[in-house]
Amino acid sequence: MNFEAEQKLTPELWRGERLLWSGMPRQGLRLQASDWFLVPFSLLWGGFALFWEFMVVRGNAPFFFTLWGVPFVLMGLYLIAGRFFADSYQRSRTYYGVTDQRVLILRGLFNRQTTSIALQTLGEVSIAERADRSGSITFGTPNATSPAWWGNSWPGTGYRSAPAFDLIADVRQVYNAIREAQRAELGRGRA
Repeated sequence: MNFEAEQKLTPELWRGERLLWSGMPRQGLRLQASDWFLVPFSLLWGGFALFWEFMVVRGNAPFFFTLWGVPFVLMGLYLIAGRFFADSYQRSRTYYGVTDQRVLILRGLFNRQTTSIALQTLGEVSIAERADRSGSITFGTPNATSPAWWGNSWPGTGYRSAPAFDLIADVRQVYNAIREAQRAELGRGRA
């Protein structure tokens, strides 16, 4: 159990509910599969925006053109570097929990969002495990409205994806704990 995650999740527990596991995603800066597309795109976007702004300022163009380029430069800087820091910041405020009754995800970049999925209605659970035993557990199927190549790098886009425990250590152990808790909960429901 992760002490920080346990402290954040405890107020979310119902009366009589027991926390079986708690954790957080891997911390720090990270690259994801979508970066194969986003890194070259961000460099092209940001490079062109900076070139545009430089040429407008250097050429003494009307103020409107200078102003017009600022949002594109800012977006380019976010795509090149800022999104990595936003993702890291969001993961530092994300907490996962498995109780004897449900799966909990607490997160929030700008505000707190709690996702609670009852073990009885959990449905499809998939696991993606890496060689170092870390990985992700996804609950349900991803929503088609979020393009796979875009990832969750833009603030607020993560809500479109299926709920998941992303980048956790010992992912197989957590997956087994979820399945065990689910079997126990379903057994209590039949009794």
